[in-house]
Amino acid sequence: MTRYGMSVPIAGTRLSEHQELFRELVDLGYTDAWSSEADGSDGFTPLALAAAWAPELRLGVAIIPAYTRGPALLAQSTAALADAAPGRFVLGVGSSSNVIVERWNGIPFEEPYKRTRDVVRFLKLALGGERVEESFDTFEVKGFRLGIVPAEQPPILIAALREGMLRLAGREGDGAIINWLSADDVKTVAPIVHAQGEGKEIVARIFVCPSTDTDTVRAQARRAIAAYLNVPVYAAFHEWIGRGEVLRPMWDAWAAGDRKKALEVIPDEVVDDIIIHGPPEACREHIARYVEAGVTTPALSIMGFADVDPRQAIRDLAPT
Repeated sequence: MTRYGMSVPIAGTRLSEHQELFRELVDLGYTDAWSSEADGSDGFTPLALAAAWAPELRLGVAIIPAYTRGPALLAQSTAALADAAPGRFVLGVGSSSNVIVERWNGIPFEEPYKRTRDVVRFLKLALGGERVEESFDTFEVKGFRLGIVPAEQPPILIAALREGMLRLAGREGDGAIINWLSADDVKTVAPIVHAQGEGKEIVARIFVCPSTDTDTVRAQARRAIAAYLNVPVYAAFHEWIGRGEVLRPMWDAWAAGDRKKALEVIPDEVVDDIIIHGPPEACREHIARYVEAGVTTPALSIMGFADVDPRQAIRDLAPT
């Protein structure tokens, strides 16, 4: 089954005003609501509201960083939401980035692969009700047992960019969460996940702006692209995926402190590949290309470029 998700919370709408929005998502045919955790809401609160206000929706977080909560607290938060929405919650966990972990939270961004792997292994033990007394490579847990064990174990997806994390997602997770990539890039990353096991879910956060004001969308999208694709983990991913040559001028200008030039040298084709824009029907067709390439759950993220109204964009992109 191909699902169809929307990223929440919606920009410009306070969390206290989301009840009507969640109900509209259901009415429009969306199956999922996906939160995230960077510099806005935390990953769990919007989903707790959705659990009560829209019990028809599956709820996912893409992602919770593996560093910013202690293992026991992360298990508690996961168990609580899984208990509030039995069989409807999906946890996404990943390394995040040095910007979020180290620069914003003051936590050393060390051994991201091992930290993510260890958190996933710990969560599987803890969410199963076991008493955890174990030394992992990146942390130690002494005698923790969850007081609330979910009746149904939530799937754990792993945020993955390059081969190591993609293999981990397929081998030890229930699938992968991917983002900042094109539909054609999915053809490279999805098989790596599936090679580790059958039936793995591939969730893609897909950035969409249903607007025909192409020049404005591209100009504003370049700022978003530069902000992310100069972060080391994303730069390394795009180098690996084969986009190094076209992005090298941006990386060089950014490193030299020339932000204006860095924006100017991002090619139109890069913008058009990783940020979907155009008339709504063209956007839906582009989203379908991700599904054809191997994505099982598109999780749309509305980009408010060119003064696009996020609420109207949700309606324009609806599957029904």
